[in-house]
Amino acid sequence: MAATQTEHAPAFTPEQLQSVRGTLMSPRRLKTEVLAGLVVALALIPEAIAFSIIAGVDPRIGLFASFTMAVTIAFVGGRPAMISAATGAIALVIAPLVKSHGVDYFVAAVILAGIFQIILGLSGVAKLMRFIPRSVMVGFVNALAILIFMSQVPELIGVPWLVYPLVALGLVIVFGLPKLTKAIPAPLVAIIVLTLITVFAAVAVPTVGDKGELPNALPTLFIPNVPFSLETLQIIFPFSLAMAFVGLLESLMTAKLVDDVTDTRSHKTREAWGQGVANVVTGFFGGMGGCAMIGQTMINVKASGARTRISTFLAGVFLLILVVVLGGIVSLIPMAALVAVMIFVSVATFDWHSINPRTLKIMPKSETAVMIATVIGTVTTHNLAIGVGVGVMVAMVLFARRVAHLVTVERTVTTTGDHETATYVVDGELFFASSNDLYTQFEYALDPEHVVIDMHASHLWDASTIAALDAITEKYHHHGKEVKIIGLNQASTAMRERLGGKLSAGH
Repeated sequence: MAATQTEHAPAFTPEQLQSVRGTLMSPRRLKTEVLAGLVVALALIPEAIAFSIIAGVDPRIGLFASFTMAVTIAFVGGRPAMISAATGAIALVIAPLVKSHGVDYFVAAVILAGIFQIILGLSGVAKLMRFIPRSVMVGFVNALAILIFMSQVPELIGVPWLVYPLVALGLVIVFGLPKLTKAIPAPLVAIIVLTLITVFAAVAVPTVGDKGELPNALPTLFIPNVPFSLETLQIIFPFSLAMAFVGLLESLMTAKLVDDVTDTRSHKTREAWGQGVANVVTGFFGGMGGCAMIGQTMINVKASGARTRISTFLAGVFLLILVVVLGGIVSLIPMAALVAVMIFVSVATFDWHSINPRTLKIMPKSETAVMIATVIGTVTTHNLAIGVGVGVMVAMVLFARRVAHLVTVERTVTTTGDHETATYVVDGELFFASSNDLYTQFEYALDPEHVVIDMHASHLWDASTIAALDAITEKYHHHGKEVKIIGLNQASTAMRERLGGKLSAGH
């Protein structure tokens, strides 16, 4: 049982376990999806309310956004079992617009952000994910785990002392129950047990109901009351663009993480434009928009064992039923139960192998530096886009620095009859970082009248390298010496013929 999450795992490939039809035909796999959707829905409620408060809007806006995002992405998304809903990253981006211009402009910005995501998705922006190094991805995961844990700390400060034993009991259940049975998701058991304890023992502790008023009606079509003008576009454009990029980045990186957890591949391009469609739909129902949620996704995939779109769809449906129909019962759930679940998610999400002393000992220091930079950038700003951007920039700088030191220049002097020739063999990849030092590697005054620069073991990548070669030949000519460059490959030759002698100030 420990080797598999369902009884069918030995008979089916990971890709087959993502089949909706196959799951509907298997009662036990379907039960896993249903229970996973229920657990995620329960975990979504307090977070959606909290994110609404961050954005400065009514809690119903966040709750309805989570419902519409989850249901829509279940049909149009490219990553089965991934959960999309209202998120803190989007709330932080959009909050200033709510404060300055109100809800109508805010919803218009959500719709425009969705349109931007559709355009970016169809234009292939998801393919840029291949340029994000693994060390940045590890840093992203670790930073998210830290942020998930940090988001629970306020729920443990200034609360009745009974909260702490309840959280401890919840942690014992979520960590211990899977070792005994996986028939029922441990997070769901923790939520039920702690709720029953607090209700029957009449324990006064913070509950979901304390977070805000739950809606008592279904969401309706909402058309933002804003002028359809260039002025409106100028107001919402920067917020929409920022929301589009932050949402896509978080969603695509979460999708990549789920790919690793489930040993499957997802359609990143479809996921990108699917997020846009979900945000457009959410906007027209008055929601605050959103993107993929790493915490709830890990609850769904890792803690509950879900693998299909069924769990994503049911998470949205259950959320609506819970807050509209069963709001009175849901409001009784102690926050201690959800804190325990989210701490479990934080621990399960963190890549502990990445900080293992054995790993750190064999890992290149530059890789560790990139990971740490990503974590620091994300945690200090609470902005995933900034954190990942910092990580990618550090990776680029360290890569350029490392490659620059891999270029070598070897000099030999040969005598043929009365003629001496100095031959330089250049070995390595030449681009702006490495070619800047190339100019200093030659003995211009000491070399004989004939100089050969052999480039067969190198490649020219940019205009900086062409300019460096022009400077070298000009320096030799200044000393009255003849220089010949040989061994350039076809691409390097074509670049030199196109740019050679044309990069100085006189051209």
